[in-house]
Amino acid sequence: MSLTNERIQQRLTEKFGDVLTGFEEPFGMLTFTAQKDYNLKIMQFLFDDEELRFRFLTDVTAVHYPERKGEELAVVYHLHNFVDNVRLRMKVYTPVASPKVFTATSLYQSANWMERETYDFFGIDFVGHPNLIRILNVDEMTYFPMRKEFPLEDPMRTDKDDEMFGRGGHF
Repeated sequence: MSLTNERIQQRLTEKFGDVLTGFEEPFGMLTFTAQKDYNLKIMQFLFDDEELRFRFLTDVTAVHYPERKGEELAVVYHLHNFVDNVRLRMKVYTPVASPKVFTATSLYQSANWMERETYDFFGIDFVGHPNLIRILNVDEMTYFPMRKEFPLEDPMRTDKDDEMFGRGGHF
């Protein structure tokens, strides 16, 4: 029997109940939201369960939603079950004022670098991470460049007109 999104959702709901919300399947990938204090417990269950077997962490990243008060930052995990070739996405939201989420490095060694990158660009503090430091930006930076905290470029700037670069305008 092949592992289906419905079966995964059923197993997760049986185990965690109201801790999980927002189940959907964009492009066929099961996606759900979890309370941030349960992220590691859920991943441990997905890893250990002999039916589910999500033993590969494909990606960890974040998204900044400035309009969502109290949950401005979303940490997004992509997990893969190689045996059944099934993928899923889990999101946990955290406030920008205290962006703390438990690290997944004890479960997935690949989380080490990905969490450091997510910290570097979004400022997510992965609690328990063995070496949470900047890896791509300079240490002196006091801000996190992927957050939507800065105004976009001034559209009235003339040095950015396409005409200056030979595109459009009159020749």
